[in-house]
Amino acid sequence: MYFREQVDATLAERKPHEQIALVHLNLDRFKSINNTIGVSVGDKILQQVAERIRASAGSENMLARLGSDEFAILQTGKQQPRNVTALADQIRRELSEPFLNGEKRVTLSVSMGIAIAPENGGETDILLKNAGVALSHAKADGRKRERFFTGEMEAQMQLRHALEADLRAAVENEEFELHYQPLYDLAERRTCGFEALIRWNHPVRGRVPPMDFIPLAEEVGLVVDIGRWVLRRACRDAAQWPESIKVAVNVSAIQFRSGNLMQDVSEALAAAGLSPSRLELEITESVLMENLNEVLPILHALRDSGIRISMDDFGTGYSSLSYLSSFPFDKIKIDKSFVNDIVDNKEAHAIMRAIILLGDALGMRVTVEGVETAAQLTLLEFEECDEIQGYHISPPRPVRDVPHLLSLPPKSSGATAFPTLER
Repeated sequence: MYFREQVDATLAERKPHEQIALVHLNLDRFKSINNTIGVSVGDKILQQVAERIRASAGSENMLARLGSDEFAILQTGKQQPRNVTALADQIRRELSEPFLNGEKRVTLSVSMGIAIAPENGGETDILLKNAGVALSHAKADGRKRERFFTGEMEAQMQLRHALEADLRAAVENEEFELHYQPLYDLAERRTCGFEALIRWNHPVRGRVPPMDFIPLAEEVGLVVDIGRWVLRRACRDAAQWPESIKVAVNVSAIQFRSGNLMQDVSEALAAAGLSPSRLELEITESVLMENLNEVLPILHALRDSGIRISMDDFGTGYSSLSYLSSFPFDKIKIDKSFVNDIVDNKEAHAIMRAIILLGDALGMRVTVEGVETAAQLTLLEFEECDEIQGYHISPPRPVRDVPHLLSLPPKSSGATAFPTLER
């Protein structure tokens, strides 16, 4: 309240040619810090954060803690946007230095949204709102950065709010459907399963790409309800397939953290009458990064019930190898970014071979995503990869096409010669 009063007074006293900058700061993923080291230690780190921001802001600027891990700075009497940019750079440098918790080093990053009066608003409420909008864009753009408010951001925010309202209605009205992409066993040369991929059929917008609504669903807390629907529908569909065909479902970190995943999975299997051994749950490294100690017992319980656990997008994260030693995954899925050059690039081929050998040594099946050519299939067959997935086999198709996909003849291996790598 005091900060708002100060902003009110500063705006009222602003000289005609004076610009005033409002910076809205938010620590990136601070909740995971609290979950990892405890709230009391997190509070001490927040105090250190405040001290560093205060030192950067200086006595001539006003600093406030808006709540939780959010702060605001009011900068007056400076040339903008040059000076607020320099301030943001200084804050970023200060907060990038590790914080000490006993012998442990805690590293943080910060996102910032900046609004400048009078261009971005001459009233406190508008200026605060626009700085918050800019902060949202900074986070959406990958965090660890600052963004200045623009009029286009406001328009995008309005579209986002409309999309959020539509998404809530979609959950209520079940406007989703699942498409299925084959998992192809190279040794047996047959489709051995399908990955369930969600599609949203908006009544006005038409087909909305998952990349446009899944991050929003995670942000506003709808992904638990959507994930529960996906589990039930995928299990129900798979129950109609031959018993040798499995179904793979993606599970987000929020489903582990906010929902009752074990119960959701059990209820989906029971409702469909599907054997747990035919369900494969795919998780990314982010699931483990959120809170490894809480996630591991859930993963073990799921696996003990007969469900297979797969690490998705292997190789794209920071700690994929360390996580392989923390949990006995049944499968690792190699991200499609590793596949593109394996035929023509010796280094890419060598990396692919190394990951396949690693999986084999650890007793984990290996699936390669994004296979689009016969040459890639042949090379992976030569390297004794277990499974492939990609448009060369089939794009994702509606559930009604599954019988047709299962009836397709085996894919020819081609007989392309490849340069021999030293084993």
